Amino acid sequence: MSPPPRAHPIRSLLRQTPIYAGIKQLGHYPDYWWWKLRGEPRRIPHIVKQRTVLEYAQRFGLSTLVETGTYYGEMIAAVAPRFRRIYSIELDADLATLAQERFRRLPRVTILQGDSQAAVPQLVSELNEACLWWLDAGYCGWAGATGNSNRLGSEMTAILADREHNHVILMDDADGVGGLDELIATIESAYANRQVEVAQNIIRITPRQE
Repeated sequence: MSPPPRAHPIRSLLRQTPIYAGIKQLGHYPDYWWWKLRGEPRRIPHIVKQRTVLEYAQRFGLSTLVETGTYYGEMIAAVAPRFRRIYSIELDADLATLAQERFRRLPRVTILQGDSQAAVPQLVSELNEACLWWLDAGYCGWAGATGNSNRLGSEMTAILADREHNHVILMDDADGVGGLDELIATIESAYANRQVEVAQNIIRITPRQE
């Protein structure tokens, strides 16, 4: 097996600077129009994800966002004006530090460095309100680790077990979740007040609409 290609040294250095996040943010716009020109294939651009987060926050009247997988903070930068509080969990220490520096002037944004499998249940117990949860199914890959295969299940269980609040869960990269049909059936069976929909490669778990 040949070794993986090495990152370009200039790009690697650029990634460690505050300006890289802004450059990456601007790149979402040509990515979106290229997606439209190709007939909207399955892999959706980040702008569509941003719009989905804003749509569900508006639809369900949610003012707190919890995100797993901060990466370079593109989601936070795009939706921060809409939310009263944002918590974002990043496994990679270097990326977490960059995000903390980027958003240091926004007190409503909290960047938590650590494993979301531990951080999500902790936040569920501390946040006494319904929240919008943006869960990234593949975020561990950015840190060069596969992570615990049970992570997503334990995160969703912790959120859905809070029956006092009508949390809304959006999970990215639905096509990367093994046993998706079984997962949907299990959620709808165990939580009668929830409904699950998959659209544009995003799993959407919401309070059941009568």
